[in-house]
Amino acid sequence: MSTDDNITNINISPISRDADASTSTDKPSPSSLPAVVPVPLTWPPDGQLSLEWIHHVISAFDWSSKNLPPSSFPSVLPVPVFDALVLTASKILHKEPNCVRIVTPDSDSTVVVIGDLHGQLHDLLFLFQDAGFPSENRIFVFNGDYVDRGAWGLETFLLLLALKVFMPRRVYLLRGNHESKYCTSTYGFENEVLAKYGDKGKHVYRKCLGCFEGLPLASIIAERVFTAHGGLFRSITVTRSKRTKGKKNRRINLVPETNALCLGSLEELSKAQRSVLDPPWEGRNLIPGDVLWSDPSMKPGLSPNEERGIGLLWGPDCTEEFLKKFKLKLIIRSHEGPDARENMPGLAGMDEGYTIDHDVESGKLITVFSAPDYPQFQATEERYNNKGAYVVLKSPDFGSPEFRSFEAITPRPKVNAYYDFEEVIDSDEDLDLASMVPDL
Repeated sequence: MSTDDNITNINISPISRDADASTSTDKPSPSSLPAVVPVPLTWPPDGQLSLEWIHHVISAFDWSSKNLPPSSFPSVLPVPVFDALVLTASKILHKEPNCVRIVTPDSDSTVVVIGDLHGQLHDLLFLFQDAGFPSENRIFVFNGDYVDRGAWGLETFLLLLALKVFMPRRVYLLRGNHESKYCTSTYGFENEVLAKYGDKGKHVYRKCLGCFEGLPLASIIAERVFTAHGGLFRSITVTRSKRTKGKKNRRINLVPETNALCLGSLEELSKAQRSVLDPPWEGRNLIPGDVLWSDPSMKPGLSPNEERGIGLLWGPDCTEEFLKKFKLKLIIRSHEGPDARENMPGLAGMDEGYTIDHDVESGKLITVFSAPDYPQFQATEERYNNKGAYVVLKSPDFGSPEFRSFEAITPRPKVNAYYDFEEVIDSDEDLDLASMVPDL
């Protein structure tokens, strides 16, 4: 990278991480870490990202969050660099299937599953320090909700996109319900982008929305573990209607049957249309909304998720049915922070950042939430002071999860909220469905 007069050198504090994507070393030597970070960041001429470039992004984002006003963010990541990163990442993401199959490379591989991050950049940086950096035998699966509520959703999302571009088979980014137009316009991300990019903010926001549409919905890890942001989903039974008489109306209409709820299959998941700004709550394309918005319950069976207005509630019997049918050991989902869990009778709170919600014959259902001391801004006087957590899965069977909880990084840099947190409810309840943009 060049070092002309327009570039500032930034001192950085080394963060413990792997020295190279092709090694499994946890702590690089001091000489492998850059002493300074040039800003503005520039896109590599050959378009090939390096570990050094990733380090520069991490350090520049961390430094700017503590030393620059939000409006100065283009001096750190100019719009052309943003465009190149998002375009490159989007091409990778859109080519991935709805449910990505993650194959572990060797016998000593580990997979780290991360829950909601909600723009808490500094907690993400600590998480990398604690869990290790993605590497040849350490795969990361991020389970959605990268943005909203926290003040650094843009930095969080862009850092993860950079990692995806650099290590596309070692970093997997799944979609959360907040990677949508409705949520980002309500819970702060749209305003955050406009504050950081000014007159280019609408362009940046549109590009982010387009990238959100490409995020896969779920993953299956080592044929043992199913991960999705919200959880399980319904079967959309389709029947043929009668053929209308006349030469001009010979098409057979397909009509969904919605009377009886039953679990969907992985084949149905693979055929769902995920490229929608806001997953619909009615019509034929209900599976994306279920995967992103559903919640577990202690009540048997499937039922509409009346609390949220979209998605399902499913009981332990459904967890058992899904695990047994697809020969799985675990379902790992996210989606519920400490505020949401207050309204779910029979299920444990999120104080430690994770819960085991269903423990059935074939395996377990786990919720993991990786945003400690959440939300960053809160209307209530007393905070939840929850820990964040991540899940470590190890070979050979990946069916025995290890849970690692961590406290929030303090102090957080001082910054104003990007949404009216005193008026907007903390959990995603009572959705204004009329404001969502259904794509039926």
